[in-house]
Amino acid sequence: MSKIPSTPATRLLREQGVAYTEHPYRYEEHGGTRVSARELGVDEHATIKTLVMEDEDREPLVVLMHGDREVSTKALARTIGKKTVQPSKPEVANRHSGYQVGGTSPFGTRKRMPVYLERSILELEKVYINGGSRGFLVGLAPAEIVRVLAPVLVEVAIAK
Repeated sequence: MSKIPSTPATRLLREQGVAYTEHPYRYEEHGGTRVSARELGVDEHATIKTLVMEDEDREPLVVLMHGDREVSTKALARTIGKKTVQPSKPEVANRHSGYQVGGTSPFGTRKRMPVYLERSILELEKVYINGGSRGFLVGLAPAEIVRVLAPVLVEVAIAK
């Protein structure tokens, strides 16, 4: 992929004055952050997944997690005061976010959803997160995610 896409995510980042770098790469179906980190030559821990999940009332929410970690849905539900949290089905996630799974960005989503950020992400100098298209990440300081999205910080990571 050589063309840099213009997406709702990149438009929002520009509107908000966020300094970011653009990183297109060759997308692989079901490759996830392992492939994007390998293609960009960066640590998978600094490659952030955007996960659309839902609570027991089917209310959507976004979780931002290190690429090399999983979300403890039990710990997340307990932390946010819900009975259960589970990943949304791809078609539901697409509908809420306005993005295609594999290209979901937390920026510029179709529907406003609460965002939960794994606290340890803030310890990183720079992270790589989806820019709103498959095969396209943006690099930015974690503080910019906090400034633009005002996420709730959580500690729900578990090793893969």
